[in-house]
Amino acid sequence: MSHESGPSQNGQRSKGADIIADHLIGEQVPYVFALCGHGNVGMLDALLDRRDQISVVSVHHETVAGFMADAFFRVSGSPVATLTSCGPGSANLPIALANALMDGSTFLAITGNVPTTQFNRAPFQESGYHYQADFPTVVRPYVKRSFQATRPEQLPVALRQAFTLMSAPPPGPVHLDVPLDVFVEEAAVPDAGTTRWNAGISPEQAAPQELIESVVEQLRTSSRPLLLAGRGVVAGGASGEFLAIARHLGVPVAWTPDGKGVADSADPLAVGETGRNGTLPANRAASASDLIVALCPSFDDRASSSWIPESTFAIPPTRLVHVAMDRRDLGRNYAPTVGIAAHPKVFLRQLRTAIECDAGQWSMGTPGSPQSRWSAWREQVANWRAQWDLLLDSHSKTDAIPIKPARLLDDLRRVLADDAILVSDVGLHHNWIVQRWSARSPNSILHSWGFGAMGFGVAGALGAKLAAPSRSVVAVVGDGGFLMFPSVVSTAVEYGIPVVWLVWNNRGYLSIRDIQRAYFGAGREFATEFLNPDGSPYSPDFAAMARSMGADAATVEKPAELPDALAAAVGSGRPWVLDVAVSGDEVPVASGAWDLPPLRIPMPRLLDDQHKAPRSPKATGR
Repeated sequence: MSHESGPSQNGQRSKGADIIADHLIGEQVPYVFALCGHGNVGMLDALLDRRDQISVVSVHHETVAGFMADAFFRVSGSPVATLTSCGPGSANLPIALANALMDGSTFLAITGNVPTTQFNRAPFQESGYHYQADFPTVVRPYVKRSFQATRPEQLPVALRQAFTLMSAPPPGPVHLDVPLDVFVEEAAVPDAGTTRWNAGISPEQAAPQELIESVVEQLRTSSRPLLLAGRGVVAGGASGEFLAIARHLGVPVAWTPDGKGVADSADPLAVGETGRNGTLPANRAASASDLIVALCPSFDDRASSSWIPESTFAIPPTRLVHVAMDRRDLGRNYAPTVGIAAHPKVFLRQLRTAIECDAGQWSMGTPGSPQSRWSAWREQVANWRAQWDLLLDSHSKTDAIPIKPARLLDDLRRVLADDAILVSDVGLHHNWIVQRWSARSPNSILHSWGFGAMGFGVAGALGAKLAAPSRSVVAVVGDGGFLMFPSVVSTAVEYGIPVVWLVWNNRGYLSIRDIQRAYFGAGREFATEFLNPDGSPYSPDFAAMARSMGADAATVEKPAELPDALAAAVGSGRPWVLDVAVSGDEVPVASGAWDLPPLRIPMPRLLDDQHKAPRSPKATGR
């Protein structure tokens, strides 16, 4: 049976599921990540008829579907859909929806519901205690909008509005709830002309020209400027413009952790990420700067060292130019000198044009030009970076067993190609990756930042690989996170998705154990380490688990074994699991802070007051 893609024709009667499937195809959605249930069998039937136009990947947990969809968008910039059933099936989805919403990612979450004829009768799996078929209320805090279609005639409007809203800055997931009967009932749906109503809508909002001129003036009068990028610069495709203007001006660049990858970490102007697990040069530069031009930053507690003055930021007296796609972000945590609601790509182009129109005053050869004044500032920042690099290098050259985290990440960086995608899960290893991983390009590292959802790295790697089949994808995941969603290995085997999972096996939820130690003292660890009944450390055999599901696997315990094992796994073209024994006693070097009020710990001090002599810091926990 064949179907024309696109909307139903005038007078043509179509099932609700056919309307949805044809709209997805018209929007060029390549995948639906699905888990079957009685509430969505009508939709699966429509997708069966269109399997040559849109692919379905069947997963073993609904949260996995959401994480896959989230990661797919981060890599490709194009949304896909998830399909889950009513009741507990879709109730597994909010974690993934929240993860996408808080990191500016998107997908269309299609959920099945009970038949409309059974609303308010407490049928199997109805969420109806306060209102009939009330699943939209379940996801309301985690989506940009929830639509519920109680008749198939409502679907075309809901779908076109959903796709327009999903991609509007900042991106975020949208929910479509469809009762069982609406999937299978027919309706005459008028021809809408085109399914891609959003194709002609530009999301790139410009800044008012007078504000651009104000930013130029702020730069002109600055002595120690810093450019700061957040996730929106990467997601908005503005990384090239960001680095171009930094090089044009000769200004150091930093990023909040969710903006990692906006520039090559090895770039001479790059100082790294700010905040709790940030780098020394980034935190020093951010606190010492007299002007920060910040584009879509995460001024959250972890990116800003809990807003403790001068720990990361000193705003004021530092002046702040804050550019955000969402006006609600302006002034949330720091008062901007200039606050602009605009798309970062457009703003950067406008700023570059304004500076080039006044090129004489900005020339390096012009006495008193800003670039000439900034030479001492660049030298100071470069000195901080050199000290930091020396400190990191001193931690990585070790053959100790269990493998030290710094050694593991340095070996992995040498094995992976520059365009490879590293997908990090949440846990102690994530702290190391935030601070130490040298990202080479935008969207080469994916991680959960705002919601901190364990499992994103475990499952998101599948979505990343489907979005970029020619690029190597390695998921670095904790043993705790991997135990939550081990079924991803089965999905990879079933669909031939060659992802490598590196299980950072330190036998526990050690990021939380370290919080217990930091705030409550040694010996207060409880329910955070994996133990046998006799108190000895416990760990499953992850390699055996993976092989039982049809993947290749190996256990790595010695540093000398790691590079060859990594190279074999990455080059195999097969799903692989590497169970790597990693020291649980190491914590990242702390150059920032993190408070959990009212619990507080001493501020870390890496350097003395002259910013010269390295000290031995104590790190915070997770």
